[in-house]
Amino acid sequence: MTLQTELEELRQHARASLLKATDERVLNELRVSVVGKKGALTAILKNMKELTVDEKKEIGQLANQFRDEFARKVEEKKAALEAAAMNAALASETLDVTLPGTARKIGTRHVLTQTQEELEDIFIGMGYTVVEGNEVETDYYNFERVNLPKNHPARDMQDSFYITDELLLRTHTSGMQARTMETHDFTKGDLRMISPGAVYRRDTDDATHSHQFHQLEGMVIGAHVSMADLKGTLEVVIQKMFGADRKIRLRPSYFPFTEPSVEVDVSCFKCGGAGCNVCKQTGWIEILGAGMTHPNVIDASGVDSRRYQGFAFGIGLERIAMLKYGITDIRGFYQGDVRFLEQFGK
Repeated sequence: MTLQTELEELRQHARASLLKATDERVLNELRVSVVGKKGALTAILKNMKELTVDEKKEIGQLANQFRDEFARKVEEKKAALEAAAMNAALASETLDVTLPGTARKIGTRHVLTQTQEELEDIFIGMGYTVVEGNEVETDYYNFERVNLPKNHPARDMQDSFYITDELLLRTHTSGMQARTMETHDFTKGDLRMISPGAVYRRDTDDATHSHQFHQLEGMVIGAHVSMADLKGTLEVVIQKMFGADRKIRLRPSYFPFTEPSVEVDVSCFKCGGAGCNVCKQTGWIEILGAGMTHPNVIDASGVDSRRYQGFAFGIGLERIAMLKYGITDIRGFYQGDVRFLEQFGK
């Protein structure tokens, strides 16, 4: 039997087998058996060494024609099988496109996250850097470095959850102020930073208090920073958060880490200062604490307080969100009630 005859028989066998192929697995097995490395075509071509040059040329052309034709037929058969499978699926899985779809609820940013990010955007626009830190802090950075030595009576107001005698869940984010001052290069400019995050204090949980809440503390240290800079900064922040017609006032207060210290009030956004139930008829709402950074805090970080001074402030994110959105119970932030949270999706 000549090689031409063997090629023709292989062609006839391949055509018949293609017609019988019922799925892609069988089709692939056929392809391998015909034109694979150990297939029938390869076996036929191994006998070409006994042919003359002209015969080899002729058989080579026939083999190439067969290989190309077979590859095209395999692709056509594959496309036909896929189409048949698709038609069968469509016939068995009828879909009524006129039926209403099932709406999927899409989550959104938590209202506290939204409030924090809104404040961050305001401060970043004024040249502040956002600095985050660990929620587990040392007693040294949490208290001593912010002018609260051991046994200081002001610690009672910020009692927290201790892990060891020297490790605790931070009561404020002020520790990051001390850590940032240590590494800041004042020859390259003033330090402007905010530090947001969760803080913890041993407190009674009720409508306005929680053992866990969120703060955003800020600090500016430089050679020519004054109380006027503090007031101007807070005015910008409050007006951007609550409206351009809001006013602030500073009242003397006491914080161990600032001197002088102030409580900051904002004019009531419900009555405009005339007096109502929200502001308890005073026209003002207490919103945050601030003051000029105590020289002891600056010196403890290795910075010369005779050359540099600054201000610091602490904002409760829950407080801001409650005032902005009229929320009356702080516990709503933490209960995960979708009915509460979806009010702030937009």
